[in-house]
Amino acid sequence: MNNITSARPTMAVKVNEFVRSVYNWMTIGLALTGFIAYYVSTSPSIMRLVFGNPLILILLIVAELGLVFTISGMIPKMSASTATTLFVIYSALNGITLSVIFIAYTQTSIASVFFICAGTFGACSLYGWTTKRDLTSAGGFFAMGLIGIIIASVANIFIKSSAMDMIISYIGVIVFVGLTAYDTQKLKNMAISQPEGLSGDTVRKGAILGALSLYLDFINLFLMLLRIFGNSRE
Repeated sequence: MNNITSARPTMAVKVNEFVRSVYNWMTIGLALTGFIAYYVSTSPSIMRLVFGNPLILILLIVAELGLVFTISGMIPKMSASTATTLFVIYSALNGITLSVIFIAYTQTSIASVFFICAGTFGACSLYGWTTKRDLTSAGGFFAMGLIGIIIASVANIFIKSSAMDMIISYIGVIVFVGLTAYDTQKLKNMAISQPEGLSGDTVRKGAILGALSLYLDFINLFLMLLRIFGNSRE
């Protein structure tokens, strides 16, 4: 009985440490993205280099997608330091491409939407952590919604419909709200199911993978809300 009782706090400590590591790395990624985005937006020469040359912008986007797929698909084969480095590089590159929002929107509206996003993300993450409902099927539904958003967004590049853009944004908010809750529950299950004796390197890689998922949810939710509530500089 004593062994069982003493094992429970140990498991709780391990879960808390893992989750804390995930959110710490997510926060580091978001902070790095925000800092670089703001810095790049204040440098006309870098802005001209990135957004004045379509080839460089395309290469940045391809590099970001490549990093996401590499971290998500190959993390079991890489070291924890490599996974961490790739996550930091991705966050930095994302900051470069997102610097345009400081040109398109007022800083006041960006700050306001960020706090709205943080509150929404926190509430959804808390729901995903505390709910007794299995969100697996809902996660599949929202994943299909994400595919639909991507297809509709690509189509709207050619259609250039402001109404379609707004519809995509509202649907996007719903999708990423759902994915935030789903990914948080998946993170919780991952933390609880960690076997005894798991190496620190493996735990670190799991934390980076979890941080990447929540980072993507936060960034995309923020962008969708910004398109709805952001005040344009024009």
